Amino acid sequence: MYNCFPSHPGPRALVLLLAGALASLAHAADPQGADFADLSIEELANIQVTSVSKKPERLLDAPASVFVITADDIRRSGAATLPEALRLAPNLQVAQVNGAGYAITARGLNGGGNSAPNKLLVLIDGRSVYTPLFSGVFWDVQDVLLEDIERIEVVSGPGGTLWGVNAVNGVINITTRSAQETQGSLAVLRGANNGGDIAFRQGGRMEDGSWRAYGKAQGRSHTELASGAPVDDAWHSGQVGFRADWERGADRFSLNGNVNRGKFEQPRPGTIAVSGTNPGLATVDTEGVNFTGGWQHALQDGGKVDVQFYYDYTRREVPPTFTESLDIVDLQVQHTLPAIGRHSLAWGANARHSWDRVQGSEYVAFLPERLSQTWLSLFAQDEIALMPTLRATLGARVERNDYTGTEFLPSARLSWSAAPEHAFWTAVSRTVRAPSRIDADTYIPGRPPYVLAGGEGVRSEVAKVFELGYRGQPLPRLSYSATLFYSDYDHLRTQELAPSRTAVSFANLSEGHVFGLEMWGSFQATKSWRLSGGLTTMRERFALKEGSNDAGSLLRAGFDPAHSLQLRSTWSIDAARELEVAVRKVAALDIGEVPSYTALDARFGWRLRPNLELSVAGMNLNGSHAEYGGIATRSEVPRTVAVKLVWQN
Repeated sequence: MYNCFPSHPGPRALVLLLAGALASLAHAADPQGADFADLSIEELANIQVTSVSKKPERLLDAPASVFVITADDIRRSGAATLPEALRLAPNLQVAQVNGAGYAITARGLNGGGNSAPNKLLVLIDGRSVYTPLFSGVFWDVQDVLLEDIERIEVVSGPGGTLWGVNAVNGVINITTRSAQETQGSLAVLRGANNGGDIAFRQGGRMEDGSWRAYGKAQGRSHTELASGAPVDDAWHSGQVGFRADWERGADRFSLNGNVNRGKFEQPRPGTIAVSGTNPGLATVDTEGVNFTGGWQHALQDGGKVDVQFYYDYTRREVPPTFTESLDIVDLQVQHTLPAIGRHSLAWGANARHSWDRVQGSEYVAFLPERLSQTWLSLFAQDEIALMPTLRATLGARVERNDYTGTEFLPSARLSWSAAPEHAFWTAVSRTVRAPSRIDADTYIPGRPPYVLAGGEGVRSEVAKVFELGYRGQPLPRLSYSATLFYSDYDHLRTQELAPSRTAVSFANLSEGHVFGLEMWGSFQATKSWRLSGGLTTMRERFALKEGSNDAGSLLRAGFDPAHSLQLRSTWSIDAARELEVAVRKVAALDIGEVPSYTALDARFGWRLRPNLELSVAGMNLNGSHAEYGGIATRSEVPRTVAVKLVWQN
């Protein structure tokens, strides 16, 4: 399936590929070097971000722990999928579970406590891709053409005031380029020892605007266990879509849509996870359609109005357990007022409705099978200039959901510009994860009559978060960011045994806290050579409340590494050639006995012509490793070597 190299490349194949790349590098090296093709340190500090205040502001001024992944970062890394690109953010935990599955979070709680990761909000061009089935993300179906991404803003920490419930530990905001920036033709061909990708894009102009259309297909072969036995997790998927942007006077419009389809192998319940003649193989079928429309109107007084609407349909068939069909409509309105004295005020409203249909089985059921839900919210945020160098940001959101009623999500932030290149900030926030269908409506048949009997009366999980941060440029060639955080969690989900000892149900009888440090920086060693790195470290403590008998929920901390470190060297050899080498080191996980690992990645890119680029990328060049899961069933993340050709005109 899309294999362009043997399934298991030997050392000789790897050596030949890398030697060829190094030979080209040596032949092309310019001893004088060239200006760095990426953004300068000063330009990085001035990148415009929108995820912190829902309006453009300089990264240096944003009072939050936010890391920006640029389009150049993604291209230079050699990432082939969206989760691989997210590894570039040092404030994220990205763990590959199997061939297409990932566990991704910020600041811990990456599983455990009878839950998949469910406290991270992910947006693609303003469209939320979390599922109300379990408040998490099916990463195997989140796909974009990586060449179309403008930037990815990764905010670690709460974002409930602006983005609503489920933005507890962070927000990932993926923004694609406007159609005007993607004119002409693009073709991408990538082949690797574990699969391949092919993609195209065509852009053009129309009256008052521009458009683009694209398509892509990709596939991967199965992974392996530590024993070398193959795992049933091969997959392939395809996606097509379009985007249009146009302007008329004070109005700007955008419209985009995507259609996707995929097949993902996995073992059936109760069977071993190896392929071949295994009768337990199941194929997960997925499909989806989404449309997003946006309108921005500039007011004469300096304010503006933003309106966004989207429709999202997804279907997921997981034999023999369940099949879900989900329709979501969402409408968001925001009014940004012109400055009134020292105040800059923005307010808005959001209405969201879903129609969920889940066909259960003998393994699991969601009751009722058909359920409609509505979320309504209203928010306001005021940025106050207390002094020329001191700003306070006060905000709150009131959001209603069908399970717990009205939730209150306030936040307060204070930022101080000690000097033009130095900013200190602090924040305190309250946010929640509202219950999902898996919390309240899950039933596992058994005797008598259920083994798991839902979660009637479940409530929201609550987080109170305190942060202290610095972002600045201590030296002309050095940028640096650091954040201390403390998160106090209450009403975390537990699985309680009934007094009859014949069934269990979900409740909220656990609490805990997470204390940690995030920091990263970049150093421009020469005009053509940049070094960057990041470190995250944290400690987690959880406890049961009176009346709980769920000792298993205390293990949730075991799914998170105590620390992770990454170092990256980016060398722009000349205007046509570049080399990037990266090292990631991640501490061990207590659950599943996942050992610590070090991963070495490298990419050499060569622009053969102004419109043609060839690159060779290697991931995990020092060998395969596990990142998540039990010792008997976990996949080893393999060593891969890929060749990629990008043509554009």
